[in-house]
Amino acid sequence: MPVIRHLSPHEILTARLRSAGCVFAEDEARLLIEAAPTPEALERMAGRRVAGLPLEHILGWAEFCGLRIAVGTGVFVPRRRTEFLVRQAAALLDASRMARGDAPAPVVVDLCCGSGAVGAALAALAGPAELHCADIDPAAVSCARTNVLPLGGEVHEGDLYAPLPPGLRGRVRLLAVNAPYVPSADIETMPQEARVHEPRACLDGGADGLQVQRRVAAGARQWLAPGGHVLIETSRRQSAQTAGILRGHGLAARVLRSEELGATVVAGELLPSGGR
Repeated sequence: MPVIRHLSPHEILTARLRSAGCVFAEDEARLLIEAAPTPEALERMAGRRVAGLPLEHILGWAEFCGLRIAVGTGVFVPRRRTEFLVRQAAALLDASRMARGDAPAPVVVDLCCGSGAVGAALAALAGPAELHCADIDPAAVSCARTNVLPLGGEVHEGDLYAPLPPGLRGRVRLLAVNAPYVPSADIETMPQEARVHEPRACLDGGADGLQVQRRVAAGARQWLAPGGHVLIETSRRQSAQTAGILRGHGLAARVLRSEELGATVVAGELLPSGGR
């Protein structure tokens, strides 16, 4: 007589998520089971995931640079590729500390901060800094405060540089920017969980995807300290244009890539001499 093996709850949920198109169904099933306090809660959570809600919005957090970053419904979910921007930023801050010795803690700004994941990761991983984060979306600002205030940072609500304290002008050592860079026409080709459940303003970079980057570059020189850097996440195909935009505003620019993470960052530096 054949032995009938009953599937475990994890196997059943994994199969259900896989049928719904979840690429990492096994891992997602484990996380949902761990997070659900009751079978009824698990069913509700699984149903929301099958319907296309991002896993991070269901769990209430995203893993980023080894941290659990709080992520509320309707807030941009930090991507793993953005960890490359954090690594590059941390390396520049380390080099700056070595060069500047006992100078005051560097000013770090996380612009278009969303959940504040980049700023929080830098605060946790890159040593003491005066951290400021800014975003135009009230929901993102509220979420960022949850992540950043316990680390000693400040979060400001407004458009790009507008809400930053005026006293930061000319003092920013590191400006980290994960601005939207998807061309408007490409939004509809994105996965449902992004285009439906994340604010369009967090994704849409205008006709060529570079609209917000141009505005960031135009103001960078006013805020960077001599020798300071702006790091902008972009795509491989847009990187030459992003670098050109930074050079057009008086910054030396170079393209950095991570094949491992599929990430591209353009670094712009305000040379102490003011040269390019």
